[in-house]
Amino acid sequence: MIDAATRLYCVFGNPVRHSKGPLIHNEAFKDKGINAVYLAFEVQDAAKAVQAVRTLGIQGASVTIPFKESIMAHIDWIDPLARAIGAVNTIVNEDGVLKGYNTDCQAAVAPLVPFGISGKTVCIVGAGGAARAVAHGIAAQNGDIIITNRTEQKGLALAERINARFIPADEMATIQADVVINTTSIGMAPKADKISFPPDALTSDMVVMDVVYTPLKTALLEAAEQKGCTTIDGLSMFIAQAAAQFELWTGIIPDTDLMRNIVINDKRRIP
Repeated sequence: MIDAATRLYCVFGNPVRHSKGPLIHNEAFKDKGINAVYLAFEVQDAAKAVQAVRTLGIQGASVTIPFKESIMAHIDWIDPLARAIGAVNTIVNEDGVLKGYNTDCQAAVAPLVPFGISGKTVCIVGAGGAARAVAHGIAAQNGDIIITNRTEQKGLALAERINARFIPADEMATIQADVVINTTSIGMAPKADKISFPPDALTSDMVVMDVVYTPLKTALLEAAEQKGCTTIDGLSMFIAQAAAQFELWTGIIPDTDLMRNIVINDKRRIP
């Protein structure tokens, strides 16, 4: 029951109406007996979003596309890992001091570890906040990274930052890699028909991962399956990073099986 003592948490992004964050966090709050609510706020400006956290006393926030980098200039303290990555996806309000963390990095790498990363050529599609976290994690595992991105300047900047190669988006079909990871919003509902990597460049020996989880099987993963690739959907990363956020906010480890099942069984349509 929501009352005057209910603590408020949220996700900031644009678009964000597709987010399953409210679904899993609210279920986790209920499961752990925590008087809190988590809402999705589609915002236009990172500075104003942070001001809302301060003004309304929001206890914690998830940060998603396209604010993971720009939000950093407006909070009070940034965890060293998040600073090294150059992106924040989690805000914790500690008695008015806003602290920034990144829970994407470990969550992105974990599903890939069983397939081996060291010495493998890993193509990362995108150069935003999610790409930074993924690239940082892959670099720590000694992967050989290729960055490809529609905005060349941004892609080159990330490639230089992590000592990777850059290949322009219009040359993506020439890329030969062991692992392909989409870190962009391409393929996300409601534009689920879009694909982030040329299907003709996929081969059966590739591992293909998509951080998009709505839909669970994106156009990229559909194409990869047809080519015989090993595929990893975005739900694994989403649940792992969300569980880490929940623990940062509450000090309690949530039931990740509960979180995953609530998403899989959710039948609501994405507007």
